[in-house]
Amino acid sequence: MTKNSGLSFFQKLISSIFGGNDPEAEKNRQLKIIAKNLSRSGYKFYKAGSDQVLPQFGKFFYDIYKIISPAQLFFQNQPNPNFYKNIVIDFSLTESQKKLSENFSEESILAFSKNVPFEKLKVKLKQDLENFLGEFDSDKINSIDSLYTKLVGFKSFCLYDFYFLLKKFDSTLREGEFNRAPKLESIEGAYIAEDLKNFAEILNSLPLNEEWDDLMAMFKTTRGVELVKPNQWNKIVQKLRQLRDTRVFNMMIELTTKNPAYVTDSAVKQEHIVESFIESTKNQTANTIKKLENEQKNSKIDSLLVQIFNTDSIVILKNYTEAGSAPLERKNLGSFEYAKPLNYLKAFLVEFVKRDVREYADLVLIRGKWTLPELSTEMSNNYHQMFEASDEITQFDGKLNEEAEIGIKIKTLLPRADRDREANNIIKTTLRDINSLAREYLVNTTKSMINFAKILKSVIEDHQKPKGEIVMNWKELDRFAEHPINQLGVEVYKKIYLFVQLMQNELQ
Repeated sequence: MTKNSGLSFFQKLISSIFGGNDPEAEKNRQLKIIAKNLSRSGYKFYKAGSDQVLPQFGKFFYDIYKIISPAQLFFQNQPNPNFYKNIVIDFSLTESQKKLSENFSEESILAFSKNVPFEKLKVKLKQDLENFLGEFDSDKINSIDSLYTKLVGFKSFCLYDFYFLLKKFDSTLREGEFNRAPKLESIEGAYIAEDLKNFAEILNSLPLNEEWDDLMAMFKTTRGVELVKPNQWNKIVQKLRQLRDTRVFNMMIELTTKNPAYVTDSAVKQEHIVESFIESTKNQTANTIKKLENEQKNSKIDSLLVQIFNTDSIVILKNYTEAGSAPLERKNLGSFEYAKPLNYLKAFLVEFVKRDVREYADLVLIRGKWTLPELSTEMSNNYHQMFEASDEITQFDGKLNEEAEIGIKIKTLLPRADRDREANNIIKTTLRDINSLAREYLVNTTKSMINFAKILKSVIEDHQKPKGEIVMNWKELDRFAEHPINQLGVEVYKKIYLFVQLMQNELQ
C-alpha cells in the first residue's frame, strides 16, 4: 500500500465518522436523529433498526376505523358536495329565516302570484329577502363557514381508505366487519409509505384546535342519529392533535421513504359558503321573478297578437325569421334578435295599414278640408313613413337571401366560423349591424304610429262635434265613405293602440 493510498483510506474513514461533505452520510445522520426522536415520542409505531411498522400502528388505525365506520358509509352514499353545504346552512338558520326561506322557492313564488298582484308580490319578496339576509351578520357568517370547514375536514378524514391500509397488516380482514379482533403483523415501512403520506395530508388539513360539538349536534339534528359519538370523536381529535404536534407521522414518512427533508404541504383551508349561498338565494328569487315576468309578458303578447291578427303565429318575412336564425345560433354566433317583432310589424303594415289606415287616410287626408294644414301635413307624413317602412323592411329581408349581398356573405363564412376567428368576427359584426337596423325599423315605425294615432284621436273627437273645428267638411266626407267614418277611425285607433302595446312589450 502506498503512502498516498493510506492517506486516502484514513480520509474516507474520518469522513464516514464525521460526515464531511458526503451527502449520503449526512442524510443517514439525519435519519438516525429522526429515528431517535420518534422512539422518544412514546408511540411504538415503528422500529427503525428493521424498518418495520409495528402492529400497534395498525391497532391505532383499526380503533379509529371501527368508530368512524358509520360516518364513512354515510359520506360514501352522499357524493354531492352541495348536500353538505345545504345541511350546514339549514342547521344554522334561525326559525324566522327558515320560515322566510320557504317564500323564495319557485313553487312558492308561482303559487303566490296566483293570488297576489305581481307588483305587490315583488315588493313582498324584496322585503322578505332583506329580512332574511339581514340576519347574516359577520359572527353568523364566520360561524357557518367554520362549521362547514370542520365538516369538509371530517368528511375527508372519514373517507380515508382505512380498510386498504389495515389489510396490509391483516390480509384476512373484511371490510366493515368488527366482530373479531384483527391479527395484525409487522410490515415493511416502504409498503405503507404512500398511505402514510395521504393520511398526513388529511391530518394536517383537519382543524384539530377547534371545538367539534356543533358538528356532532348538526348530524344529530339533521340526520336524527349520531354518526360518531361526540366523546369518542373528541378522544380521537385529542390523540390526532398530539400526533400532529409531535410529528410522529411525518417522522415515519421521513424514515420509510429515506427522505429526511420530506414536507407535507397541506394545511387547514378555511371554507367560505355563506357568500355563495346569499348570492344563490338572490339569483334564484330574481330568476323566478324574471321567469314570471316573461310568462306574463308572453301571455300578454299572445293575447295582443290574437286581438290584432286573430292568431299568435305570425311569419311573413322570408329570411329574417327564427328559422333563418337557427344556423347562426347553433354556432353560438348570435341570432336574428328582432325576428318576431319585425315579422309582426311587416304583417301589420301589409294587412292593416295598407288597407284600413289607407282607406281612412284617403278619405280624411285627401278629401278633407283642414283648418290647420300643418296638422294635416304631420299626420300625412307619419302615414307615408309607415308605407315607406313596409317597403324598406321588404328590401332589408331580401338582402338576407342566400343569393343576395348579405346572405351570400353569411353563407360563405358560416362553414368556417367555428375555426376561423376572422370569419367568426365578420359574421358577428354583420349580425350586429343587421339587428341594429331591424330595431331601427321597429322603433321609428312605432313612433310614426304613435304620432299618427295622437292626431287621429283628435280627428275622431272632432267628427263628434256639431261643427268640425279641425276638418270642416265632415258631412261631405260622410257621403263619400264606404264605411261610417267614425267607426272606421275608432277601429284604426284601437288597432294601432294594440299594436303599439305589442311593440312596447317586445322592445322593453
